[in-house]
Amino acid sequence: MNPAAGGGRSRNLLGPALDRLRAGGIELQVAETRVPRGATAIAREAYGRGIRNFIAVGGDGTSYEIVNGLYPQAAGGEPPTLAFLPLGTGNSFLRDFSDRGVVYGIESLAAARRRPCDVMRLRHRTGVIHYINLLSMGFSADVATLRARRFSTWGELGYQAAIVLTLARFKRRPFPVRVDGAAKFDDRPCLFLTFNNSKFTGGTMMIAPQAEIDDGLIEYVRWGPIGRLGLIRNLPGLYDGTHIEHPLAERQAVRRIEFNLETPADVMVDGEVLSLHCEELDVLPSALNIVA
Repeated sequence: MNPAAGGGRSRNLLGPALDRLRAGGIELQVAETRVPRGATAIAREAYGRGIRNFIAVGGDGTSYEIVNGLYPQAAGGEPPTLAFLPLGTGNSFLRDFSDRGVVYGIESLAAARRRPCDVMRLRHRTGVIHYINLLSMGFSADVATLRARRFSTWGELGYQAAIVLTLARFKRRPFPVRVDGAAKFDDRPCLFLTFNNSKFTGGTMMIAPQAEIDDGLIEYVRWGPIGRLGLIRNLPGLYDGTHIEHPLAERQAVRRIEFNLETPADVMVDGEVLSLHCEELDVLPSALNIVA
């Protein structure tokens, strides 16, 4: 549990949610995070003790920390299970299944609904990270970075404010990548790149409408050097997924991405803003079970 998630509302809402689960016969042990990356340390230690069932109480960032506590040690072994009580600010991953948030999370736990989920594995210059939602570069990462630094307590309004300001600063630049061992790197300037396991980001943006969490593939979405006015006209498409129909948009379902970045880049990974010198991205197929 991240007590700071959702501006602190996570703590206030947790009691009634846990009461409902316990009334349904689910045995629970609550571990509260107290420092950044605290959920990673908690999950890693618990997995080492043989625990295989976890619930992320918070937003996408809490789920991200838990996943990075489970992997790489869980890779190749019995898939752990991750459920969600989405009490945080951003809860994009669960949107693939429902927009009812914590109510749906409780129903899924009560019904013991489990389904396989791929885990994305990114190797970078100084280590490795894992994620289940998406990684983005360019405009979408710039929005997330600005929101995290200036509008972290604004909720959905914070995303809108960050979009407006990022539009004012507008940058299009290359992020050289090579897909599935292609002959050369694609270094064309672009507005953004996203490498997706699920469909949504920013709570309600359907950035990868064709993504599937269990197909063993990375849904790669690229939007070329669209202009500022063109982006403004097409912003609604980011919310209903029709942006991929734009002439400058491309999408592929791939197994491996190589990066040829000269310097570290700001990236957004499952709601977390990082600066990483990315090198290679691949998939751990059906490495995780999710309750959804």
